[in-house]
This record gives sequence, C-alpha cells and structure tokens, in this order.
Amino acid sequence: MALSEGIKRGTVELLILTILQDQDMYGYQLAQELTRRSKGLYTLQESSMYPTLYRLLEKGVISDRQEKVGKRRTRVYYHLEDTGKKYLKEIRREYCDICRGVLYVIGVTDIRELEGE
Repeated sequence: MALSEGIKRGTVELLILTILQDQDMYGYQLAQELTRRSKGLYTLQESSMYPTLYRLLEKGVISDRQEKVGKRRTRVYYHLEDTGKKYLKEIRREYCDICRGVLYVIGVTDIRELEGE
C-alpha cells in the first residue's frame, strides 16, 4: 500500500464529518465535494467511502435517511448528529496535533514552504 493510501484511510472519517457539518449529502455528492474542497489533491472513490460511512452509522455519529429519486432510484443521505459534532471536534484536534508534530520532525515551519514542490 502506498503511503498516501494509508494516510487517506486515516483521514476519511475526519473529512466526511467535516463536509457533513455543512449539509446532508449522499455518497457521490460527498466524494465530489471532497475533491472540490481539496482542489483535486484528495480524491476518494465513492465505493471506498461506504465502509467508513457504515462505521460512523454504527458509532451513532451520523444517521441516514432514504429519499426516492425518480420512479425506482433511492438515495441515502447522511446527516451529522450532535454526538458527531463532538466527535469531529475531538478527532480534528487530535489530527492537527499529529500533523504539527510530523511537520516539526520533518523541519517544516511554514506550510507554505510545501506549495509548488
């Protein structure tokens, strides 16, 4: 597994919850929004997202609802619950602490140094 894949796996929860705090979304919409917000630097296949969504549902930090689209199609929308907002705050702080620590170790003092590499 490439390093970027391992890092992605560890950030999917954080990113999904961050996006859901703005509005309820369905899987494809979440994947598109993630790509848009990351300016194309972070892409995630919709199918790769579902195991994380199911885990978040089991934890009770998000909920889902089905909406009929057309005659036969149904979309599942995901919603960030209040417990999810608290969980997001915790994992965001933890992630930022880890990132700062890694940047200190590798000698990056200003994130802008990495732009254009």
